[in-house]
Amino acid sequence: MSITNLSASNAYNLAQKLTNQTQSGNSLEQAAGVKPDFGQMITDGVTGVLDKGQIAEKTASQMVTGKADVVDVVTAVAETEVALETLVSVRDRVISAYEEIMRMPI
Repeated sequence: MSITNLSASNAYNLAQKLTNQTQSGNSLEQAAGVKPDFGQMITDGVTGVLDKGQIAEKTASQMVTGKADVVDVVTAVAETEVALETLVSVRDRVISAYEEIMRMPI
């Protein structure tokens, strides 16, 4: 698996968000007491993919009018593609986990 600039950038952004969360005064004990909301996580993921798609579409239309560069369009489309592939991967893992749970004996 090769690491592209885009995946490295995404990893850096995630690390930066995690760093900011830990520096905001939240201790591990407080974070452990908060239960993650799976539904909200999925909603945020889908919303993020939609936002990236809209940005790519807007950038493409700006390129047609001459207000954006081809590099900006390619970058926006690549980010949308990565976000969509991530969403599909998560969906596949959720379905796989559900199928595994359904195969468990009661």
